Amino acid sequence: MAQEVKPYNEEDGGKKEQVTRMFDTISGEYDGLNRMISLGLDQKWRANVVDMIAATHPDTILDIATGTGDLVIQMAQKTDAKKLIGLDISSGMLEIGKLKVTKEDLDSRIEMILGDSENLQLDDDCIDAVTVSYGVRNFEDLEKGLSEIRRVLKPGGILVILETSVPEKFPFKQGYFFYSKLIVPALGKLFSKDKIAYGYLSESASKFPYGERFNNILKKVGFNNVNHYLQFHGASTIYKAIK
Repeated sequence: MAQEVKPYNEEDGGKKEQVTRMFDTISGEYDGLNRMISLGLDQKWRANVVDMIAATHPDTILDIATGTGDLVIQMAQKTDAKKLIGLDISSGMLEIGKLKVTKEDLDSRIEMILGDSENLQLDDDCIDAVTVSYGVRNFEDLEKGLSEIRRVLKPGGILVILETSVPEKFPFKQGYFFYSKLIVPALGKLFSKDKIAYGYLSESASKFPYGERFNNILKKVGFNNVNHYLQFHGASTIYKAIK
């Protein structure tokens, strides 16, 4: 079970409410800071997710925790999917995403909607492929969110998740902890409107049950053919599973 980490120390509000408030606050700076903090590597890792999805030739794609829409836009550009949905709990992030979708002339294929990953307003067995990029660690109830994803996937549908993890080999493990514990929060304090947000993002990454532990959670909620693929020695991991 994932250890719950909230953005703010205050007791008021559950994790979901606090995460929503945090992303609304940092929405305008999120893309730029992400590129800087990941040294641009996150773009390559998202491209790997897109390749996995494209290989299955889906007609319908759901991108959960879509944020400002980078991944769902890339999937629209690299697949022949007729319908793509970008879903997020942060209206601030979605507003920026909608502008990007319009700029790329993809409004006819991509729908950006405000929604809760743990209570998807979608029918059973209606989606061919689901992606989540750096979002599952923000779920308030991880197993409930994953079960909802499985519910809306068609039999044989694919789930691909990109999430932070911790390298296990020297010197990458030591370098990861130095960078994530000291550099990332410092950059957040320097450049972010929310001085706490990037400390939370770093801490939640270190507490997330990555690797085989997360594979076992996916299997527990009913997914099959579960595999994971390390990115940059384990700084992030891509998980692939089938309903």
